[in-house]
Amino acid sequence: MALATATATATLPLRPSSFTSNSNSKCSTTRIRISAQISTNGSPPLAKTFSGKPEADVIVIGSGIGGLCCGALLARYDQDVLVLESHDLPGGAAHSFTIKDYKFDSGPSLFSGFQSRGPQANPLAQVSHRFGYACKVTLILLDNLKVLDALGESPPCATYDSWKVIIPEGEFLSRIGPTEFFKNYPEVTGIKDLQTYGGPNAVQEWRKLLDTILPLSAAAMALPPLSIRGDLGVLSTAGARYAPSLFKSFLQMGPQGALGATKLVRPFVEILDSLELKDPFVRNWVDLLSFLLAGVKSDGVLSAEMIYMFAEWYKPGSCLEYPLGGSGAIIDALVRGLKKFNGRLSLRSHVESIVVEDGRAIGVKLRGGQFVRARKAVVSNASMWDTLNLLPKEVLPQAYQERIKTTPQCESFMHLHLGFDAEGISEDVGIHHIVVNEWERGVDADQNVVLISIPSMLSPDLAPPGKHLLHAYTPGTEPFELWEGLDRKSDEYKQLKVERSEVMWKAVERALGPNFDRGKCAVKLVGTPLTHQRFLRRNRGTYGPAIKAGKASFPGHSTPISQLLCCGDSTFPGIGVPAVAASGAIVANSLVSVSQHSQLLDAVGL
Repeated sequence: MALATATATATLPLRPSSFTSNSNSKCSTTRIRISAQISTNGSPPLAKTFSGKPEADVIVIGSGIGGLCCGALLARYDQDVLVLESHDLPGGAAHSFTIKDYKFDSGPSLFSGFQSRGPQANPLAQVSHRFGYACKVTLILLDNLKVLDALGESPPCATYDSWKVIIPEGEFLSRIGPTEFFKNYPEVTGIKDLQTYGGPNAVQEWRKLLDTILPLSAAAMALPPLSIRGDLGVLSTAGARYAPSLFKSFLQMGPQGALGATKLVRPFVEILDSLELKDPFVRNWVDLLSFLLAGVKSDGVLSAEMIYMFAEWYKPGSCLEYPLGGSGAIIDALVRGLKKFNGRLSLRSHVESIVVEDGRAIGVKLRGGQFVRARKAVVSNASMWDTLNLLPKEVLPQAYQERIKTTPQCESFMHLHLGFDAEGISEDVGIHHIVVNEWERGVDADQNVVLISIPSMLSPDLAPPGKHLLHAYTPGTEPFELWEGLDRKSDEYKQLKVERSEVMWKAVERALGPNFDRGKCAVKLVGTPLTHQRFLRRNRGTYGPAIKAGKASFPGHSTPISQLLCCGDSTFPGIGVPAVAASGAIVANSLVSVSQHSQLLDAVGL
């Protein structure tokens, strides 16, 4: 689960045709119907030629959240923008798909921060409100980006405040807000839970942690991501504009707090160690939250990210949000915002290569040979590895190529999408569940953590009447090496799917209780790392770069090629919905004047 607002579960979305039924299961066979035709290799058909004007000020490759945020903001800035998407649905790893009247999320499902406003609001929320919709993404703190704000788009959300945690020690409801772990509610985590699952010092250590990091949150949240750009203009849009509030936050913290603020750019584990926190449950819990947020444990996540999450989750009035209509409602809002300002989106338009002339990116060549010209810039929303494959190698410095090739990757995913009868399933089951099988193996070990989302609990329209739908997945921990080179039609591949999906089935059975019968599923889809690689066009099906704070940093948005920029999870700030939304906004800001950028900040109320 990638943490969205505070913890956005970041699963990669998968096209329905990328899943196949488990032939060994008793579930009824489900034929997958897709509105678009499917080619002989199972992929959606690609347009041979691009319909419409074959040029734009800016061409954006890919319609993931980063690409859509970038394209929509550029359109808001009155730029002629064309977003080219290889598949027949926009959204990248966050799209939704429908099978037999079940509308599944393919990626993020735990959201928060969409209804926050002001400088500390979720980044995605900041962009969308100016288009019209607002909502929170999979534990990903979208508050600070405000992309939706800028677009005037904000999808309606259902709110809730807890999620079920199943760990080796037992089960509890994790409630967000200032009550977390302290007040002894009958059903939610409180002092009783810390005393039950933690050691004698667990309550004291948790209080000590919050007392230390919450005062730092003012500094961590003082600079809205929407104010950042990739040139010296940032001194005006971010530095001069927000210096007073940043200075005020340091004054409020006092000398010791201000000194502690220097830890914001260091690994979060350094704060844990400096406080001498030793309780295993507290350390495991923080590692779990860190992994859900950024794909790395506390020794690899930036302190600023964790502090932002803690501030969002444990402040008064905090809540989680789920976009009514599913995560696809967020994509729909971004697409509406793009089109509202005359931006263009072309589906089934596969970019074969980026065309470079005299050291400048001047456009792209589509599969089929058509050239589409970019007057000002090309922006790639593909991963760093996939972007590299779009470029002629002779125009790139060897050191740049080697750095990308040697950047470590997160692992991939296993997915389980189910449609089943709601009869016998308790209404109190809730929407989200996290299952940890063994703390000793680490939360980043394969087959050890399973995330479960049952969005029909809050948005019943996603499933037929009297039915539920469910998405379970292993969060970026499935080794690609197990699947590499397998023929998807082979018995070996089918058997491996059965074996590697069993951990998700067992987690679902624990979450739903004895009345759930896997043999009575109306829809059952299993996705693998090969699914990610094939349909999301992700190198080795990866979740993204495995870059640890303190050891390396995410690349910026520029490249050695003039007029070629990048956004998405291979660039700063990194993995997760809020991060990729922020990256798209930063690139868009960098392509317009400081005056235009400042006017947008004024319009959004920043």
